[in-house]
Amino acid sequence: MPSTAQAHWVLLVLAVLAADIVLCQRPGGRKPGAKPATPRPQPSPQPQEGDELTDECPEPNGYFADGYQCDKYYECIEGAITEKLCPDGMVFNDYSTMVEKCDLPFNIDCSTRAELQKPKPSLHCPRQNGYFAHEDSKICDKFYFCVDGKFNMITCPDGLVYNERTGICTWPDEAKKAGCSSQEVFKFSCPEVGIAEAQQHPRYADPDDCQFFYVCIDGKIPRRNGCKRGQVFNDVTRNCDWPRNVAECKEWYKGIISDEELEALEFPRPKNRTTEYRNQASRRKGASSRPLLED
Repeated sequence: MPSTAQAHWVLLVLAVLAADIVLCQRPGGRKPGAKPATPRPQPSPQPQEGDELTDECPEPNGYFADGYQCDKYYECIEGAITEKLCPDGMVFNDYSTMVEKCDLPFNIDCSTRAELQKPKPSLHCPRQNGYFAHEDSKICDKFYFCVDGKFNMITCPDGLVYNERTGICTWPDEAKKAGCSSQEVFKFSCPEVGIAEAQQHPRYADPDDCQFFYVCIDGKIPRRNGCKRGQVFNDVTRNCDWPRNVAECKEWYKGIISDEELEALEFPRPKNRTTEYRNQASRRKGASSRPLLED
């Protein structure tokens, strides 16, 4: 039979274990193994004169992110807490507790507080604010910019597609969007080459446009680039060149750029530095010789 002291010790251990179990099962408690997050403060009645500051604010004053919902935050003024919500589509930027700022989700890491308010969709806008991909997955270069539920459609520069992860236009291979790969967007596949040539990122003429060409990154991923106005791509030298040097593109700018303008682009006249210097000196002299106005 155990002694009275031993019995008391056993009862004490059981009581501690029971308390631990209750704490672990308490609603709202952090799940075991979960990454620590900012505590979720709760609004409380306004403090009365003489009351102590509420301990629900991490600090008496400032703005604090909710521990679970990325677009929810709290304003603390002298310990009094107010729950606030960003506009639909925006999330709270917690870079400084002294600044109240809602931001686009692309700029904020919400991985540890992924909950969001219920969306309020409108035409072309899954949420009231933000950047959103075109509804047609086959349309890669267009997206919507939404403000207060009103949309504005934006088209990416030629050769780029909308990147849903960053909210900007990027190369297709960087966007990694289904149906919008480099080969699907450009309708061009890089020829197979050896390792040494692939490392040089070989260039190939665009079969449909003399001014443009493709750069094959590591010999596999095509990116479309172009020569400056008046030039065409020379598939022999694999550089931009003047039309007269590329037989198949000799007449490419005919009807677009006159022969005189094309010649001026290829052989620009040197600036007359003496005349330019005299003009500048004359302007300076004229400015200094102006009579002063009297009051």
